[in-house]
Amino acid sequence: MPAHTISLTRRQCLLAGAAAGLLGAGPARAATLPMPTSLPDALAAALKKGNPLVLMVSLVGCPFCVIARDNYLAPMQGQAGLSIVQLDMRNRQLVQDFSGVTQTQDELIRRWGVKVAPTVLFFGRGGVEVAERMVGGYIPDFYGAYLDERVRTARAAVAS
Repeated sequence: MPAHTISLTRRQCLLAGAAAGLLGAGPARAATLPMPTSLPDALAAALKKGNPLVLMVSLVGCPFCVIARDNYLAPMQGQAGLSIVQLDMRNRQLVQDFSGVTQTQDELIRRWGVKVAPTVLFFGRGGVEVAERMVGGYIPDFYGAYLDERVRTARAAVAS
């Protein structure tokens, strides 16, 4: 088969995919995660269900954040009943931290030493991190496995 025929077929597939997305065959809109105003309240709600509080640090315009949120965290929240919230770098919205201090989301994120988006943190009693942070986008093929592992570790820590 000539190379131009294969190229044309690829082009047609790409155009068909783009058209399907424009016509609404793709996701209706990006997933969202709640932005808490009180981390102690969010943590209490998670612990009441026997779960850790999973917190995603995001950045507006970050494509890896969209992938993590839309493909992994939002579905996990719905399917596994986890309490998953989001804070944004550079966001001036106020949030109460685990010690009761109110500061901007950006200030709190900086205080935690988070420098990469997305970063996913797992909190247990007292606002203590109970599993290793997930920093960055990872390789998509493995992101779900790494996330599942961290959730299992965090749930075990909360249960003990």
